[in-house]
Amino acid sequence: MSFSVRNPRTGQVDYSFDSPTQGELSSICLSLRNNQKYWAEKGIDYRIGVMQAWKNAYVENQAELIDALATDTGRIYETTLEVETIPKSIDRWCDIAKELFGNSKPKPSSIPFISMEQHTIPYALVGIISPWNVPNLLAHIDAIPALLAGSSVIIKPSEFTPRFIDPLQKSVESIQEMSGILHYVQGAAETGATLVDEVDLICFTGSVPTGKKVGEQAAKNFIPAFLELGGKDAAVVLESANLDNAASAILWGSVVNAGQSCLSIERVYVMDSVYESFISLLTEKAKKLKLAYPEMDSGEIGPIISPNQATLIEGHLNDAKSKGAVVHCGGELEHQGGGDWVFPTVLSNVNHDMKVMTEETFGPVIPIMSVSSSDEAIRCANDTEFGLSGAVFGDESKARSIAEKMEAGAISINDAGLTSILYDGEKNSFKSSGLGGSRMGQASIQRFLRKKVLYTKTNTDNDPWWYK
Repeated sequence: MSFSVRNPRTGQVDYSFDSPTQGELSSICLSLRNNQKYWAEKGIDYRIGVMQAWKNAYVENQAELIDALATDTGRIYETTLEVETIPKSIDRWCDIAKELFGNSKPKPSSIPFISMEQHTIPYALVGIISPWNVPNLLAHIDAIPALLAGSSVIIKPSEFTPRFIDPLQKSVESIQEMSGILHYVQGAAETGATLVDEVDLICFTGSVPTGKKVGEQAAKNFIPAFLELGGKDAAVVLESANLDNAASAILWGSVVNAGQSCLSIERVYVMDSVYESFISLLTEKAKKLKLAYPEMDSGEIGPIISPNQATLIEGHLNDAKSKGAVVHCGGELEHQGGGDWVFPTVLSNVNHDMKVMTEETFGPVIPIMSVSSSDEAIRCANDTEFGLSGAVFGDESKARSIAEKMEAGAISINDAGLTSILYDGEKNSFKSSGLGGSRMGQASIQRFLRKKVLYTKTNTDNDPWWYK
């Protein structure tokens, strides 16, 4: 099947690809599965050496990769950071893996004459379906630890951002040992559905509706599914907050990557006494930003990548305005050069009857609602089907108290979106925001390993529970 791709800056269809047939995908997966046995048996030092060689090949192709990814997404600043993050991630995971995969040694069990030896067995083939908003990073945030764990990996990025696959595949094929255990395929939803039937474990990042379908299909196949889905992250601003800092952090956390992140701050609850002051500060800062048009470096705010998302954002804005929301800046879907753009939008006089406060917007829109107490702020922050992350600004002790009561997997205190920068802490997605173990922290690699134990009897006596 042939699929056409739209350039988000020009609106023109300027790229196309052919999806693999079911037979071709099955053949690729079978080859990856067969090669995995050798990859796992060679041990961690071997895998680290190959990964370091691939890192060097990736860096050699980095300029081409940035060009392709920037064309896919229409942005340059976030693209450069995204591409440059991968070599650092490989180094970090190589260090962690070397420490984790030391030789297993027998140790005593709770029964004196029985020793035990703990082993880990990687899943043979890990499938990864990654989204269009941060295509490169979210393809590899799972792939790198899975490869080091000893799995083969197949990645299907979004059909909206597929052209960066070519330079990636080139870097992989330049390392013979890597080409047999890592592969990228271009494809749409049908390819993703087929992939779930071919692998032993699936990682999916994307929308809640699609994620639920992936989870259901994985359950039918009796394989693990790790799902990172949508968010509607809340920020709470207390009376004791440094308002200037809070405004800067929330602005960045809301509109970086044009708000196209599951970790974006999508609603803000501000104490009555500082509500007007905060809106004024935030609006002043937001108005200083510019659209990245006509050139990619003309401003900070890139285009809306998916036309479907542009329509949804416009619907949220129209719904809010029709119900009385006040627009302080932005507020419209703009069409520039054939692309879809939204200037950073600050809204006040909002409530939970509006879609912009309850449904994932995925755009540079900041709705701000006043609250009269900490209890009200907590109640409003938790009044959502989502539970990915959030933020609290104010006196550290009071902010920590509120953060502990927020129903989300990671809360930034006096900052925003820290889980997009730090990967040290472990976190789960709450509610409909996801399913499965943490993709952050050292525990992340454990998702790709099954545990196995060898128990050894160390004496020649009859066990007391044996039949005589």
